[in-house]
Amino acid sequence: MNRRTLIAGFGAVAAAGLARSAIALGQVDLAQSARPLWESWKSAFLGSDGRVIDGLQRDASHSEGQGYGMVLAAIFDDAASFQSMYHWTERNLAIRPDPLLAWRWLPGQGNPVPDRNNASDGDLFYAWALVKAAQKFNNPGYLARARDIAQALAETCVVAMPGSSDQTVFLPAAFGFQHDTHMSINPSYYMPVAMRELAAATGVSRIAICAQQGEALLNRIAAEGLVPDWVDVSEGGVSGSQSLSSNAGYEALRVPLFMIWSRIPQHAAVRRMAAVYERTVQPGVGVPTVIEPLSGVVLETSGDMGYQALAGLTMCSARNATGAAIPPFSADQPYYPATLQLFAMVASNETLPECVPL
Repeated sequence: MNRRTLIAGFGAVAAAGLARSAIALGQVDLAQSARPLWESWKSAFLGSDGRVIDGLQRDASHSEGQGYGMVLAAIFDDAASFQSMYHWTERNLAIRPDPLLAWRWLPGQGNPVPDRNNASDGDLFYAWALVKAAQKFNNPGYLARARDIAQALAETCVVAMPGSSDQTVFLPAAFGFQHDTHMSINPSYYMPVAMRELAAATGVSRIAICAQQGEALLNRIAAEGLVPDWVDVSEGGVSGSQSLSSNAGYEALRVPLFMIWSRIPQHAAVRRMAAVYERTVQPGVGVPTVIEPLSGVVLETSGDMGYQALAGLTMCSARNATGAAIPPFSADQPYYPATLQLFAMVASNETLPECVPL
């Protein structure tokens, strides 16, 4: 068994010597070695019209899901699926007066997009996917669209931090999150490598600056405990949200993944979550998915393999270990954990080849 076989199985058992040899080999071409995993994901979650379907959310589609799927399509060198998702998104979500996307589409509704507000993480992943595809598929039109989105994000969602003239924050949307006394921020919307690569490709440097400042903000939050789903940022400082989820839940689970993918594997947010996983993850027991940030008390767990994959990758990263306890991929789980599991595989391959699955 070589590393290509290991990645394709994504969880096949390998000896320590094999894992060490994988480090020397470096990245593998996932478009070839892990293509069956991508095909399985598509069969479960991608409609024939290019719509990514979230079954647990009323079969809705989101700008986030379209962006996630298009990033994966670019990574797996699937131009046809990318184009299908792109065309569906442009027809159904690109309906705002600016270049950003409406955040959700609901099937079976007279008005499938009742709320035209955007979601900045969905816009970010969508634009990042377009940057990847512009190069991978030699389509300059994708880059032009990404540039328009980047400029709109910089103008509407990258704003000055309360009480600061030189620090910025990444608003979750153009409207609804700036209040009289504070701003509501979702830390998992910061995806530094996506922000940096989007800025480099489009020349919108404000997004790269926001990424760097976001890494520092997350360090500041993680100094007190786990990074929550939502925080309030005011002139007085940063605290858990008073109106939205202040637990470290399903949204915040992405933060360690995104830091690892962004080549910051020793970020404080990664180490904080790794410590929780180290004391709670064991065979046959669900992985924590909702945690009280300061006490570390586990409020909810899940047996879905995508969350197990996040735990395995996070612990491997924090330990500087060889081999991650990541289970075999299966599309027999909801869209969200299945997608996160593919992301964990990609992040490991791109940034931590020593953390190939055991």
